[in-house]
Amino acid sequence: MTKETDNAANIVESTALQAGDTAPAFSLPKNGDDTLSSATLQGKAYVLYFYPKDDTSGCTREAIDFSALKPQFDAIGVSIIGVSPDSTVKHDKFINKHDLAVELLADEEKSLSTAYNVWVQKSMYGRKYMGIERSTFLIGKDGKVAQVWRKVKVAGHAEAVLEAARLLN
Repeated sequence: MTKETDNAANIVESTALQAGDTAPAFSLPKNGDDTLSSATLQGKAYVLYFYPKDDTSGCTREAIDFSALKPQFDAIGVSIIGVSPDSTVKHDKFINKHDLAVELLADEEKSLSTAYNVWVQKSMYGRKYMGIERSTFLIGKDGKVAQVWRKVKVAGHAEAVLEAARLLN
């Protein structure tokens, strides 16, 4: 790692949200040509899962897994919200193509991704670039972060988040 990369990693680590922190406020466009804000969710528990791109294999699997468990999340009063830099138009196509049941926020300016410290430097085949670190945040009714999952592996993740949400309520 270079000194610059080291410093960037230290900044992300030192500012990374942790359980007990107040969840950053937001208001973003969502699928269906609407807007969703944290103010609308006040007093409710919710899951924010950040993913890199609509209609890629891992992101599709994650969205399908969360959609399949939506009735169970609904039963305990927890909303599921996906966030990516893709547009609402892409989100609508993604939802229709895979019959998804989750809401998807369009964070095209990366404001929410930056606030949650998931817009990070990544590396693939030696090339460095900025992108979303697949991460999930469970937010309690009090507006505080209850649990954080970073560098998520998709298999079994939605079930783990559901179990944590059950314990929250």
